[in-house]
Amino acid sequence: MPTLLLKNAKAVITCDDQDRVLKQVNLLIKNGVIAYIGPEAKQADQTIDASHHLVYPGLVNAHHHLYQIFTRNLPEVQNMELFDWLKTLYGRWQNLDQEVMYDSAVTGLGELLKSGCTTAFDHHYVFPKKAETGLLEAEFDAAEQLGIRLHAARGNMSLSEKDGGLPPDSVVQDVTTILKDSERLIQQFHDPSQFSMRQIVLAPCSPFSVSGTLMRETADLARSYHVRLHTHLAETKDEETFVQTHFGMRPLAYMATLGWTGPDVWYAHGIHFNQEELAHLAKTQTGVAHCPISNMKLASGICQVAQMIKLGIPVGLGVDGSASNDASNLLEDLRVGFLLQRLKYSNQAPTGYQFLKMATRGSAKLLGRSDLGSLSVGKAGDLFMLDTRDLALVGTLQDPKALLGTVGFPGPVAYTIVNGKVVVKEGKLVNLDEAAFTTKANRLQQQFIGY
Repeated sequence: MPTLLLKNAKAVITCDDQDRVLKQVNLLIKNGVIAYIGPEAKQADQTIDASHHLVYPGLVNAHHHLYQIFTRNLPEVQNMELFDWLKTLYGRWQNLDQEVMYDSAVTGLGELLKSGCTTAFDHHYVFPKKAETGLLEAEFDAAEQLGIRLHAARGNMSLSEKDGGLPPDSVVQDVTTILKDSERLIQQFHDPSQFSMRQIVLAPCSPFSVSGTLMRETADLARSYHVRLHTHLAETKDEETFVQTHFGMRPLAYMATLGWTGPDVWYAHGIHFNQEELAHLAKTQTGVAHCPISNMKLASGICQVAQMIKLGIPVGLGVDGSASNDASNLLEDLRVGFLLQRLKYSNQAPTGYQFLKMATRGSAKLLGRSDLGSLSVGKAGDLFMLDTRDLALVGTLQDPKALLGTVGFPGPVAYTIVNGKVVVKEGKLVNLDEAAFTTKANRLQQQFIGY
């Protein structure tokens, strides 16, 4: 693999254990791994002049739903909250196929790369009758083309409306089918090695769309293969009422009875936890993916991130569904998340730099990736670069650690590098003809939604 040198970087924001910002340094990536950071200009096959650039660790997206790309900005759901929003959109999502999934994944993953994200986790749980296989394969194909690391979840729904759940029959599967396909995908795609580009997570959708039996058996299967577990939890008051009505307990207590707590588990959202539950998350090291923009759009509530950080709960950052955000830009969530916590907690809120670490090291920890999330020798060669000559950065450079939270960056970034390879250059995807793809994808999207 060719070597890559970032020469004379204006500043490298390492997010390392010492929170160092290194100025006028060279950074060498060899075989996809950072081999040197320091004053010496090493020889390399490719050199990028970084003298005007801020260099950050690649962002890690801890929760997403790529399949929703084609249902962004639909007028009929713009003012709905979660349950009504889901019930309306299931009718669209039941028509998913591999072509729609591939174009959706390329779009969402491309947006992420252009906003500095180098590793994405996608929670896919909709498997229509005509597309029960091939959808995660399409995601991995899209990720490979673009050059991004992908953790894809084999999600599922098993409780339809007739069984007391939320989704229609057209998008649910039986437990045997789900578990068999989950095992197949682990065996085919899961690479647990250091610096791997693809992994599998097992992720039943939510307490209101799967059975307790499926949750238990999924946890057993995941732990037998040492893969991680993920689900939605404590997102809305409606969910809380559903779980209390059907199971006689609060959502976290229900998860605990099913074996769904621990350092190999993280939840999406985690808004409506009480103080006792927050203490339990901290004790068990069960994580939370904070999704601020989606939570705001669906009026779900404000996650207690400030308290979670103080308690030592693992917290990462996610964009959530492409139709509940409606973007795939983790930089945007980083700044909005910072501002939302400021609104709730004032001077007790996490700092801009803490939000950067949440979107890098925090999310990497949720995914079980100690090889990602910071810039130091021996870590993955995953990073993004901002050109300080950009007009949006005038007057901002005195605190590059806090910059992405306090000021933000509208993007696209100057460079994104994954596994030592340039995948975004001067704001454009290197491995995709964006204009040609956009034309094709828009045509397919119009067919899909029937407008």
